[in-house]
This record gives sequence, structure tokens and C-alpha cells, in this order.
Amino acid sequence: MTQHHTFLLKGRFTTKLTATAGVLVLVAGLFVWSVAARPTPSSAAVAPSCTTSQLDVWLNTSGNGAAGSSYYSLNLTNLSAHSCTLYGYPGVSAVTQVGIQLGSSAAFDPAHPSSRVTLTSARTAQGFENSTSRNTATVIMQITVAENFPLSVCAPITAAGLRVYPPGQKESTVVPFPFVACAKAGPRFLHVESVQRYVATQ
Repeated sequence: MTQHHTFLLKGRFTTKLTATAGVLVLVAGLFVWSVAARPTPSSAAVAPSCTTSQLDVWLNTSGNGAAGSSYYSLNLTNLSAHSCTLYGYPGVSAVTQVGIQLGSSAAFDPAHPSSRVTLTSARTAQGFENSTSRNTATVIMQITVAENFPLSVCAPITAAGLRVYPPGQKESTVVPFPFVACAKAGPRFLHVESVQRYVATQ
């Protein structure tokens, strides 16, 4: 009788352990599922790329000169109704008044690592706000004095402006800005850095 009673106790104890283990497995499974379902930084929604039509591309003509070159801030302001992103280098070249390219396109200057810049909309209830680090990105552009190159290699000519392709875009816009460029391809008289947060200059 005592042995039979002991068997029943063991059976009940084993049943309780099995049930408890099942509950623990179920809870662990629910925890893993809930963690996996949570959005991670890599899977979180990212604003779309800024298109050319959404941007106001403008040049701060107050350049700084150094060692035969001048440096300018080429700025891109988000005029769309929503946030968008920029990453990498723009395509930049000198053009004539009728849009013909002069010389070679700008070379890329890896002065700092490329990083994604998210721009909020510059629109407000009152119109458009001033350019800030929230809605504007900057590209530092170097223009080398054309006379630094041999005359026969460069063939200096006055450009009417800059054709700019925002990073990753196939549509361009032209920024009026007269300067002396090279008519012949070869000399790299233009260099651009990758986009960064807006750099306010005096």
C-alpha cells in the first residue's frame, strides 16, 4: 500500500513538472516572437532619397581662397512636404550659357566619410524657413584657378554656371555662377566632397 502511494506521488510530481516545462517553453517562445517582431534601427522606416525636383540647389558665393584654389559651399535645401535623405557625392560640372559641359566633371574628394543626411521639410505655415542643419545639406566644392594648368591643356574659358546632379539622381539643375573653367577635358579644376550637415558661413 505504501509503495503504491509512493508511485502515485511520483506520477503526480512528474505530471506537474511536465506541465510547468510546457508553460515555460510557451512563455519563452512568446518572448522570442515579441523581440523579433519589434522594429530594429536597421528595419525602421527610412525617409526616401531627395529628388532633384524637391531640392533648391544654391551656392554661397562667399568663397575662401587658398593655394591657387577657392572653396565654396554648395547647398541643397529640401522644399518638399516631407523628409528626405541624401548620401554620397553630387555630380558637378561647369557649363556654358546654353548648358554645354566644359572640361571634365568634378573629382570626388574623400575629405570625410560619406554619411546619410536626413533633411526635414523647409515648409512652414508661414512659407519657407531659413536654411538650417535640419533642412539643408552642404557640399564643399573646390575650384582650382584655371591658369594653374598649361594653356594648351586647359584652354581657359568663362563658364556660365554649374550643372549639379544631387546624389543618386539622373535629373540635374543648373546654378548660375560665372567663373573661369577649362574648356578641354583632362584637368580636374573642380573637386567636391560628400554631402554633410549644413555648414553656415559668414
